Amino acid sequence: MTQMISQTFDVKGGPHYGRENVPKLRAALDELGLDGFLIPHEDEYDNEYLPDCNERLLWVTGFSGSAGAALVMKDRAAVFVDGRYTLQVKDQVDGSIFEYCDLVEQGLYGWIEDHGRKGEKIGYDARLHSPAALNLLRTAAQRAGVTLVSVKTNPVDAAWTDRPEPPKTPVIPHPIEFAGEDHASKRSRIGIAIRRGGADAAVITAPPSIAWLFNVRGSDVSRSPLPLSAAMIDADGTATFFVDPDKISDETRSHLGNEIALRPESEFGDALAACQGKTVRVDPTTASAWVLETLETGGASVQQLEDPVMRPKAAKNAAEVEGSRQAHIRDGGAIVKFLHWLDTEAQSGQVDEIQAAQKLESLRKQLPELRDLSFDTISGAQGNGAFAHYRVSEETNLKLAKGSLYLVDSGGQYPDGTTDITRTVPIGEPTDEMRTQFTRVLKGHIALSMVRYPKGTTGTQLDILARYSLWQAGFDYDHGTGHGVGSFLGVHEGPQRISKAPNAVALEPGMIVSNEPGFYKADGYGIRIENLQVVTAAEEIPGGERPMLGFETLTVAPIHKGLIDTALLTAEEISWLDSYHALVRERVLPLVDGDVADWLVAATEPLAGA
Repeated sequence: MTQMISQTFDVKGGPHYGRENVPKLRAALDELGLDGFLIPHEDEYDNEYLPDCNERLLWVTGFSGSAGAALVMKDRAAVFVDGRYTLQVKDQVDGSIFEYCDLVEQGLYGWIEDHGRKGEKIGYDARLHSPAALNLLRTAAQRAGVTLVSVKTNPVDAAWTDRPEPPKTPVIPHPIEFAGEDHASKRSRIGIAIRRGGADAAVITAPPSIAWLFNVRGSDVSRSPLPLSAAMIDADGTATFFVDPDKISDETRSHLGNEIALRPESEFGDALAACQGKTVRVDPTTASAWVLETLETGGASVQQLEDPVMRPKAAKNAAEVEGSRQAHIRDGGAIVKFLHWLDTEAQSGQVDEIQAAQKLESLRKQLPELRDLSFDTISGAQGNGAFAHYRVSEETNLKLAKGSLYLVDSGGQYPDGTTDITRTVPIGEPTDEMRTQFTRVLKGHIALSMVRYPKGTTGTQLDILARYSLWQAGFDYDHGTGHGVGSFLGVHEGPQRISKAPNAVALEPGMIVSNEPGFYKADGYGIRIENLQVVTAAEEIPGGERPMLGFETLTVAPIHKGLIDTALLTAEEISWLDSYHALVRERVLPLVDGDVADWLVAATEPLAGA
């Protein structure tokens, strides 16, 4: 693995990108005989985090957010963002070149239907669009009299003359002690699922699924230990790994063995086209429209079903769960040192958001097992904490001012597990309102930690528990309550989640999910309490009729007692918190000493009046 890259706080992008690069793109469109081109944020791997060479939307527009799109025509252009980025897009994208549009309400297809001119030809790269998204675009184009044209060479790539080279980091074996199952066994299980589903083979395009299936990791993508690649697995469990050969060492070649054929990634398209007469399983939510089109053109019968790796990957085995426990204990030591620092030195009111993020990163880096952060730290003081997915920069950097709250959401990547934790701490004396709202959030967090539920229950059915106390007082938060987390993989993993949005995936033993209710007061402060927890096996409850699943909390770090209004907690909730803090003390105290140890003991004392 390559050395982790430290966080930077100079946000890429700016209006000059569009001023310099839109003319270059338009020249490339002229050569192709196109009137316009679609530029989604997504890359050919559907990554959450993009390698620099795939930041096409940033290059064209100057917009650096994690979700968006653009449409550049010969005489006009539009950029699309969701509600998180309405302010950022105006700072980064030249409004004299681009019209600002809503990604959710209007989207690319809405703009084409409303503003497309009859006879115009708009190009797209099928590698960058899902089949569902492309179908919507085609329908809109048809209504507007516009023709969509699939391009073989992306004009953005052609115009981007100083485009960074694709990453070539080594693909390394993931040890069996952490994986808990060898890849031959995994391939056999997946092959059986493919065969039972009536297919001859499955195409696997999601890098986390490939990494899990072959027990390999990489570092092609920032903050996620992924090798950019593609794969096909046959019903007999044999597979083909399409990957840059320069990434494969003799050790990795030996690890993969004889049942996994290695081919250059450049041959992936040829392999898809050669599937004539076969039934091939493809996940339309992770594979691009290009994959489906190439298979169908080559004479394959395409079976559109969920990636067969997704569910087995989500339900962690005993080794992966134990690895996550150990990673969280180790991570908890760094977090406790940081929380002690926040409660002492950072109480001066002179520390800023960047310094705090750097302090936490430096403490994690003291751990020899750390491979990377699992995402760039959300370090939000004062009103910045009210932006749920805030990213601090030199321009937005605020002090942790006295009388305010500080929200910090962070995580680490370790060979045995991925961590993600949010804590909210007071700087100086909190107000009664802050305590009340924090306690409402805490009540929701505790309810979702304590709940027992029958097999077949989904995260959507549990989401209300985290919101109940807030709803009763007329409040809510506008993000999901919980996302899946990988095992030394992505910090955001499906298919399970806990949210208002309908989700039909039942929670299964071994699935790791976050529990992160929050409250955000615009221009005031943000509150979020996040632990990771793993679904536990069903157990009989004395006197009950059915066995029930539950959650085991993995994260071990104190929840700030100075923000709790104990009068709002029930005896059962106080008991849960005291038990949790006892667990934190037991697991983390051996990792700290001196003043930090003394602080941890005080921070984990039972609540007064318990």
